[in-house]
Amino acid sequence: MEEREGVIKYQLNHQNTPIDTAMSITELTAWRSVLFNLSLIGKIKGRYNGLGFGNISQRVSSNTQQFLITGSQTGGIETLKRQHYCLIATACPYQNTIDSKGEIEPSSESLTHASIYQHSQYVQFVIHIHCPEIWQMTKQLNLPHTAAHIPYGTTEMAHAVSHLLDAKELQEKKIFSMLGHQDGIVAFSHSIENAAQTLISYYAQSLALAQI
Repeated sequence: MEEREGVIKYQLNHQNTPIDTAMSITELTAWRSVLFNLSLIGKIKGRYNGLGFGNISQRVSSNTQQFLITGSQTGGIETLKRQHYCLIATACPYQNTIDSKGEIEPSSESLTHASIYQHSQYVQFVIHIHCPEIWQMTKQLNLPHTAAHIPYGTTEMAHAVSHLLDAKELQEKKIFSMLGHQDGIVAFSHSIENAAQTLISYYAQSLALAQI
């Protein structure tokens, strides 16, 4: 049976209240729009049962593990507003729980983002896109990857991502493929520009490989 895209699998304790206006979303929204225009985040008829895909997040400050992330099923919205973001106040990937705050519930991939932020203080931004071209070329591109039997948004995925992050290869490339999550690719960095450019670079490489 095909796995339904966008289903929240963790235990969520959500407070339906606006996020602090002092938290800037300007840079996050600008780069998210770039990825939307490239159809790496979005909502495309005929794909994933018509549901939105992709998400993007930003650590609130360098000394906390709290982060802002795009809300559940916002993929099809061209330009996000403050109400489309959610604050992850606490997350326990191995206990499958999240406490959040915002006018919308968090992305179904929030546990994966949390496991990356908790693993390294270096990481300030995480981007999860859907790119069939990169995903199908995972081996040819020598991308670090999680196993095909591990589904998204689960404690198993959190464990797998944590294990990958310990490897030197991922620490250098800062991008990996989720083979158990159709077309799922994740990149991270200390800056949103670096993370996005990594994705775009591998997108171009995958298109070049397809022509060989």
